[in-house]
Amino acid sequence: MSKLNIDQQTIKELFSNKKSDFLIPDYQRPYAWDDVECQTLWDDIFSFAFPDNDYTLFDSENDEYFLGPIVTFKNEDNKLEIIDGQQRLTTLMLLLRAFYSFFGNMKDKNSVKTAEDISKCIWKTDEFGTPNMNDLKIDSEVSSDDDKDEFLSILRTGLVNDNHKSVYAQNYRFFMDQINKFLLEYPAYFAYLPNRIMNNCILLPIEAESQDTALRIFSTLNDRGKPLSDTDIFKAQFYKHYKDQGQKDFFMGRWKELESLSDEIFSAASGSSMDELFTRYMYYERAKLGIKNTTTEALRKFYEKDKYALLKKNETLGNLEALAQFWKSVSLQDDSAFSDRILRKLSVLNYAPNGMWAYLVSVYFMQNRKEDGTLEEEEFYSFLNRITAFIWTYAIMRPGVNALRSPAYPEMINIVNNQPVLFTNYKFDQDAVRNALENYVFTNGRPITKSILAWWLYTKEGQELISLDTTLEIEHIYPKKRQENEDTLETKSNLESLGNKALLERNINIRASDYRFADKKKYYQGFVTDKGKVKEPTKDVELIKMASELSDFTEKDIIERKELIISTFIDYLKENDLLL
Repeated sequence: MSKLNIDQQTIKELFSNKKSDFLIPDYQRPYAWDDVECQTLWDDIFSFAFPDNDYTLFDSENDEYFLGPIVTFKNEDNKLEIIDGQQRLTTLMLLLRAFYSFFGNMKDKNSVKTAEDISKCIWKTDEFGTPNMNDLKIDSEVSSDDDKDEFLSILRTGLVNDNHKSVYAQNYRFFMDQINKFLLEYPAYFAYLPNRIMNNCILLPIEAESQDTALRIFSTLNDRGKPLSDTDIFKAQFYKHYKDQGQKDFFMGRWKELESLSDEIFSAASGSSMDELFTRYMYYERAKLGIKNTTTEALRKFYEKDKYALLKKNETLGNLEALAQFWKSVSLQDDSAFSDRILRKLSVLNYAPNGMWAYLVSVYFMQNRKEDGTLEEEEFYSFLNRITAFIWTYAIMRPGVNALRSPAYPEMINIVNNQPVLFTNYKFDQDAVRNALENYVFTNGRPITKSILAWWLYTKEGQELISLDTTLEIEHIYPKKRQENEDTLETKSNLESLGNKALLERNINIRASDYRFADKKKYYQGFVTDKGKVKEPTKDVELIKMASELSDFTEKDIIERKELIISTFIDYLKENDLLL
């Protein structure tokens, strides 16, 4: 069980402790508080210290104001590495330094004592308790913070000038202004405020035994700001590696470009967009290690092995850059990087029922890329067809992304060993597949429904590539509203049949969805309004052909089209040698 040191302390108790030696590590994000947060902190502390603007109403023995937790762990250099609380800790240091700038010049007994107490919160002291004005209680190594030296300079000297534009300088000026206004408005209260801040404002320092434990605690406690992502930790390891080689600026330039590129390509509900890049690369490295275990390790657990040895290899950063460029080309449907038929297959895969395809493709790219970052056309085309056919069928026969790990992981190992992807041990029985397709309920809410329709869309001759930015929705060719009003289908389940569904651009689907086929044809084909406004046709060539050839779309058409889709898909499995 992890050991924790938790002890509620006042600011003075925590900051002035001789063992307090705080470090904001390189993987933390830059300081980000502005005057809004500083104003809130100031107002809250002032209201606490002077209830109803009356200093006599304050109970110095019992009144407490809780500022929040500070999560740290003691690193190899015996410094308290800050995992949570960086923003408030930094701001409190700036606030105390601003107070010291006033009290440090005062000569009365109380002011001298207050200045002494503040100094022991900001600077380390010798064995006699004398502060060393060059040895701060806090340091910053944030690799992406160009202004950290300005922060440390402000703490040492208390000076800012017009050239100081950082948020540190702005917030320090803010506190200096607030203190000056306070001194002019409440001169009799002046000595009380910093002492009540130091002695009655409470922090909850939580010292964990390791970085990993501290990060877990932070993830549990933090429900406000953006938590540290795995990528923040990985950046720190890269930074240290390149710094040791005298290449930290070179690294930071490459990292910023990679970060920007990842933000363009990958979305992230939480964490960093780069977490997805590291995940895709992880599968390549897993495959090289021959790992078939279907219990996939957490991202950080995988990379932290042997003290992050993988991240300390010079080729790793270049591999990540190459992988990111590949996925950028995929997302942009770059016809200078891929042929039209490859782009069509990749477009279909973007509608896959789960994300495993992206990991398979990432491993394939990393293993088979040429020096110029391209792939051999025929082999890549064959590979994309086979994984499409397999993933689609497996999703119907054995639903669930976790189930797909069993056949996918061995194939990743085959890829890195330059063996063909055949899914030899997982081929399908043709009759079982046909039966499953005929009886599967392809509701709109099931991802495989859109997957099958996307695959079917691109089987049509003359079908142009549709931008991935286009929102495609599932269209009921025989509309639901017609069935509600007329109840003409003999088999009501045919309404949700594959034979009655197609992909249609959202803006067209909104207009056409409830009309009878005879009336919605014009929306498929495009038309000009009475006011001369052009309504573009759908890019789905099958729907355009239907509109030009059929006067109505009946239950018979639904049944025949469903059979055609299923038969064509069975043939697709045969072509890719996936049937027993």
